[in-house]
Amino acid sequence: MKQSELKQILKEHKEWVNDNSKGKRADLGGVDLSGAYLNRADLRGADLGGANLYGANLYGADLGGVDLGGVDLCRANLGGANLRRANLCGANLCKANLSGANLHGADLWEADLRGANLEGADLREAYLEEADLEGADFSGANLEGAYLREADLHHTKFFPVSLQKLKLTHTKKIW
Repeated sequence: MKQSELKQILKEHKEWVNDNSKGKRADLGGVDLSGAYLNRADLRGADLGGANLYGANLYGADLGGVDLGGVDLCRANLGGANLRRANLCGANLCKANLSGANLHGADLWEADLRGANLEGADLREAYLEEADLEGADFSGANLEGAYLREADLHHTKFFPVSLQKLKLTHTKKIW
């Protein structure tokens, strides 16, 4: 997809978000957006199911509540993005930048976060059951109330981090 087409879709979507009777909801399901520039885009309510966002720049984007289940976000820049209550089940976030991202209450069940940067991220009450967190960096992240049952924590960096009320039962590896 050309950047000009994407820009028009985002413009119409922004109008739709602000007033449902105007604009048009972004339908980007199944679209190849690898390497796309979506910096600070408001994508609340957008259809991104099955999209390829490999290496996309989503810095500061608003993806709150968006369904990104199974989406390829490998090497994507999601620094400072709002992913509050987003569905990221089975998403590929391998080596993604999620530093400072808001993932409060996000569903990351079986997500691949190997080598991801989650420094300073808000992961309060995030659901990370069976997630692959090998080599991820959670330095300075808030994991209060996060659920990490059966998560792979091999070579994961947690310090300094708040581990208050962390649910760490049956993790695969921690070292």
